[in-house]
Amino acid sequence: MAADSMEIDDTLYSRQRYVLGDSAMQQMAQSHVFLSGMGGLGVEMAKNIVLAGVKALTVHDTKKCETWDLGTNFFIHEDDVLNRRKRVETVYPRIAELNPYVQVNISTASIDTTTDLSFLKQYQCVILTETRLSLQKKINEFCHSQQPPIKFVSTDVYGICSRVFCDFGEQFEVSDPTGEEPKEIFVQNITQSNPGVVTCMDNRNHGLQSGQLVTFREVNGMSELNGTTRQITALSPYTFSIGDTSHLEAYTHGGIIVQIKTPKIFCFEKMEKQLSDPSCLIVDFSKPEAPLQIHAALLAMDMFQEQHQRMPGIGCLQDAELLLKLTKEVNTTLVNKADVNEDLVKWVSRTAKGSLPPLAAAVGGIASQEVLKALTGKFAPLQQWFYFDALEVVKALETTSCEEFFPRGDRYDALRACIGETMCQKLHQLKVFIVGCGAIGCEMLKNFALLGIGLGSSSGMIAVTDPDLIEKSNLNRQFLFRPHHIQKPKSCTAAAATLEINPQIKIDAHLNKVCPATENVYNDDFYTRLDVIVTALDNVEARRYIDSRSVSNQRPLLDSGTMGTKGHTEVIVPNLTESYNSHRDPPEEEIPFCTLKSFPAVIEHTIQWARDKFESSFTHKPSIYNKFWQIYSSAEEVLQRMQSRESLEGSFQVVKLLSRRPTHWSQCVTLARLKFEKYFKRKAVQLLHSFPLDTRLKDGSLFWQSPKRPPSPILFDMTDPLHFNFIVSAARLFASVYNISFTGKDLSRETIFQIVSDVKIPEYKPSEKIETDESARKPDQTKLAVSSEEEREAISQLEIAIAAAAVTKDHLQMTPVSFEKDDDRNGHIDFITAASNLRARMYNIEAADRLKTKRIAGKIIPAIATSTAAVSGLVGLELIKVVGGCSFDSFKNCFFNLAIPIIVFTETAEVKRTQIRDGISFSIWDRWTIYGKEDLTLSDFINAVREKYGIEPTMVVHGVKMLYVPVMPGHNKRLKITMQKLIKPSSEKRYVDLTVSFASETDGDEDLPGPPVRYYFCQDNN
Repeated sequence: MAADSMEIDDTLYSRQRYVLGDSAMQQMAQSHVFLSGMGGLGVEMAKNIVLAGVKALTVHDTKKCETWDLGTNFFIHEDDVLNRRKRVETVYPRIAELNPYVQVNISTASIDTTTDLSFLKQYQCVILTETRLSLQKKINEFCHSQQPPIKFVSTDVYGICSRVFCDFGEQFEVSDPTGEEPKEIFVQNITQSNPGVVTCMDNRNHGLQSGQLVTFREVNGMSELNGTTRQITALSPYTFSIGDTSHLEAYTHGGIIVQIKTPKIFCFEKMEKQLSDPSCLIVDFSKPEAPLQIHAALLAMDMFQEQHQRMPGIGCLQDAELLLKLTKEVNTTLVNKADVNEDLVKWVSRTAKGSLPPLAAAVGGIASQEVLKALTGKFAPLQQWFYFDALEVVKALETTSCEEFFPRGDRYDALRACIGETMCQKLHQLKVFIVGCGAIGCEMLKNFALLGIGLGSSSGMIAVTDPDLIEKSNLNRQFLFRPHHIQKPKSCTAAAATLEINPQIKIDAHLNKVCPATENVYNDDFYTRLDVIVTALDNVEARRYIDSRSVSNQRPLLDSGTMGTKGHTEVIVPNLTESYNSHRDPPEEEIPFCTLKSFPAVIEHTIQWARDKFESSFTHKPSIYNKFWQIYSSAEEVLQRMQSRESLEGSFQVVKLLSRRPTHWSQCVTLARLKFEKYFKRKAVQLLHSFPLDTRLKDGSLFWQSPKRPPSPILFDMTDPLHFNFIVSAARLFASVYNISFTGKDLSRETIFQIVSDVKIPEYKPSEKIETDESARKPDQTKLAVSSEEEREAISQLEIAIAAAAVTKDHLQMTPVSFEKDDDRNGHIDFITAASNLRARMYNIEAADRLKTKRIAGKIIPAIATSTAAVSGLVGLELIKVVGGCSFDSFKNCFFNLAIPIIVFTETAEVKRTQIRDGISFSIWDRWTIYGKEDLTLSDFINAVREKYGIEPTMVVHGVKMLYVPVMPGHNKRLKITMQKLIKPSSEKRYVDLTVSFASETDGDEDLPGPPVRYYFCQDNN
């Protein structure tokens, strides 16, 4: 069933399919996985693996539910503990509920003492958590020796430390190490030499590495290269050599180079060998020795357990000394070693029995991605150890008494063992605002519930907002939602699901978008009541807005995001770090209008063109049409005004739409056929008329050379599936816009063929001017100049329509269609795919399948549950640091790409301060305040700023309104006007934020803006 589900239920896996691809999805759908250990880490991995869509997962555990589990395992509830249920039997149905296409089995037999491991042969991957090292080695030895080897992953979390180990066999082939789209490079020149040197078009960065293979197409002159494969040597960011080209014809123009992805073999060693000489991934270059230090400490931990048949005691200083002694002994046996970190070892010992839920979430996401690599051969695997610690979380707890960490018999004992009772109480009393309740938001809520953030019994609270409803495609990674939740609000549904994890928390769900339009709800008073803001958003614009609100209200902000296997986290702390807006990514390049309209070079151009045609024909024009007839309520009135030469904006376009308005299905098909002729034949004829194939530029070079491609007119052929799909999808959309019904029979090939056979195609005479200026913008169709001939034609058309009584009230109304990418029944993606691929064929561009077209047209962000789990866990760790008041160097931003894999932790950027003069400086976090009164004048305000802050104000601005600029006429007269009169605040407004500039001491001609000045209208608003 699971294998078929990839085809039957593509919507469920749509975002993940963009990450893994069809082949990897099919391989997963045939894989059976064994997972031992249903603690917090094990259930995290089970969640991620089932959401990914394996064929079957067997979960194994022998323990019973305890109170301890309530704070680590989100699928165990209080009644499970009261009834002493087995952990695996408790979580099994809740794991299975995540994905109906995955078969979930359970196993409760002990594997600790078994000598026969042959039962593991049925699995493609074995995962161990909460397993003694001796048993890990034994099972790994068995898995490694099989042919083919059974992929092996072991992972553990001990308090503040974690580890992951992978062994996929001695020869593990990876089909695609990076998962990136193969690069396509336009050629500027190829030298006729040994070696031949390729220069990229416009000196673009090729991004290739020496040793990679490329193939050639569309090269003119040196045409012998076309279809051949060459190995490259990178020479510079925009040049590379390709071997001997001296014997080839001279290059003239054109050419595209395409990167060839080649499989790569990875070699793994058994755990037994790797224990003494580990290959570790370094993730934090500020402490490069940490992986080897943790390796030694956790090996000593395994020895401690073997010797004492228990874990080190919580907060026990004697056990910490024993573990330190063992660590030093272990360290002497390692081939590669680092100095023993005594602080780390002592904290490992003190917290080993405990668990940090965010750490389990982060490591669970990372380890789960390795499992998916093992099953699919997609992406480069971890070789072979990953170590990660959260030592910074507990650094501030050095002086805390041991009693703080002791169990109290409640659901927070595992957390308390790591951070102590005082820190637990701080988390409970926290007021957090989560903006967004999609994949990251759901994971955040789960982690916060386990941490006990916002307990109803204290002053804490979690507020979460999201305006969206749940879609089927969300279920693949937004794990709090189920099929019966589809079309219900995300925030309310997630809040209810979060209360099932921890009924003690207080959570307030909103349905609002956080933006300037909702500042009456999310005002300054709202933000000042918060302790932390957490974003779970998918767009930069929203992040920038939330960041500005956090800065203006001096509130910490934790930001994160994912794109496929990539993810980032950023911690923003008042007065310590820069904000999100302190750094700006380069703006996304827009496709020039002339490229879209006439000179597409790659499939992205044709997809965007098709999307634009959709918006123009089925959204924008119907909206303009409706708006026009809301102003002019009758055709007779419009005709009368047009006849009297009155200018009515948009009248020509509206009358044209009215005169061509279809009234039944066959006319919709006819419209679609005429559009085909216009888009895919006449456009090419026009271009070739304006610019024949032999056209040359002033410098003598050919006009039609890379990246410009000459079009070829397409002759309509009803037997071509692509032609048919365009006609049907376009006709359906016209029918929706014009409210025309149709039946299944109307969509049949026979009916469509009969209609289009009767369509008379008018003769076309080329005349249109072709835009070639890349800086030109798309014109507003409603404001284009209309010739007198077009005016007369419009009047004539309207007269005919009125005379024929063809203008009723219904005719003056259309139904605009809003583009919706996730409903495959509406035909939107069908139209864009057909239109884009027909245009690609017209320009000899390689077509894109429906999935790729949908991703680009819908601007879909590829997503997978593993990355989401990882970023949410990392944010949770930073949240604890924020609450604990950690020092600046404790905070870590992270960027990762689990496909490579690369995980990089960096210190946050320290906030910059602007020096005004000695003793006076400010940063983005500073805000000055002036308290006024009803009769305080602008002059009084300027004097107050001068006296309080020691600057000479040169300008006062409120938003975009300039209140005082001395060089502006009449502005000096404003000095006597009251602030109340100048600003004219609404009755409920207590204050405004003003920008006050001052003269620079270093450059007398330059005015510098100071920090925001919050002006309170009355003294009692302090």
